[in-house]
Amino acid sequence: MSEDLISQLKTMLIEGLLLEDIVPDDLSPDDALFGGGLGLDSIDALEIGVMLDRQYGIKITSGDERNNQIFLSLRSLADFVAANRTR
Repeated sequence: MSEDLISQLKTMLIEGLLLEDIVPDDLSPDDALFGGGLGLDSIDALEIGVMLDRQYGIKITSGDERNNQIFLSLRSLADFVAANRTR
């Protein structure tokens, strides 16, 4: 997995979720995306799913039992994208 993909995902999250006062350098690849980390919620997860579909051709369903692992951190999300992207 490349740092370039992590950088792309940082930009996608900041712009797509309209995260104000956050720049890519503020996001550590290993920080939690939900809960005490970046503080995203379930609506944000849905929006991320839509963005991943548009950008990378990845389909994630709400019932996927891997979701907690996929969305654990930016690094785990990047690993998932790298392994499953169709574009």
